[in-house]
Amino acid sequence: MKFRPLHDRVVVRRVEEDTKTAGGIIIPDTAKEKPQQGEVVAVGPGSRDETGKVNALDVKPGDRVLFGKWSGTEVKIDGEDLLIMKESDIFGVIDGKASVKAAA
Repeated sequence: MKFRPLHDRVVVRRVEEDTKTAGGIIIPDTAKEKPQQGEVVAVGPGSRDETGKVNALDVKPGDRVLFGKWSGTEVKIDGEDLLIMKESDIFGVIDGKASVKAAA
């Protein structure tokens, strides 16, 4: 990728969720919500404090994160749909292969 985010910005690729519920019902594309999970693709160097010192970000490329439903700005880079958001828009990092289901 030829894009480098600045300051405390993070580039995230949405991770598609299952198209089937736990009960086996298939969810059509028109009823799907946008996933709130993603994989961090790139991170900026960090924000500066009052003294000019750069504070590094807590996330790194490859982390699987959970973010708000309306977080970030959708962009298309190299033909791929990505989100650019501030690190503060990320709720947390998901450890392991666990998947978080949104409440209905």
